[in-house]
Amino acid sequence: MADDLTHFDKTGRARMVDVSAKADTERRAVARGRVTFSPDAFKKARAGVKKGDIASIAELAGIMGAKRTSDLIPLCHPLPITGLSVRVEPDDQASVFVVTAEVKTSGKTGVEMEALTAVMTACLTIYDMAKAIDKSMTIEDVALVEKSGGKSGDFRRDD
Repeated sequence: MADDLTHFDKTGRARMVDVSAKADTERRAVARGRVTFSPDAFKKARAGVKKGDIASIAELAGIMGAKRTSDLIPLCHPLPITGLSVRVEPDDQASVFVVTAEVKTSGKTGVEMEALTAVMTACLTIYDMAKAIDKSMTIEDVALVEKSGGKSGDFRRDD
């Protein structure tokens, strides 16, 4: 684990990290999160709502969100995303939609923030589309699952 917060200079002022000296490498990140419903509301959501198919619209929203990450997170570098997928899968037993995003690039900095933004955007879209039937939904367990490439090496969540 790194000892320094890299987005601050020596005086504590915010800065965008200078990555100009870094080598371009293949980078990949996977993030996951979930939207939990009451069992009754989940059945209604699975059957569809007036606004359309929740999963496919949330997947598209996640892709759009990942592409706008540097516009939303102040110190993120704009990145050329070379691959991006978002999957929304229902878990009928748990009354949840599980959202998984995978993002790839070849560059000087990683795509962890893009993967996390994709997941959050998809989860928020699910919430927006289903809030008429269940305002008690929760967005939870959003986390980086794995990443590869770059100076810091590979990471894989154990839980």
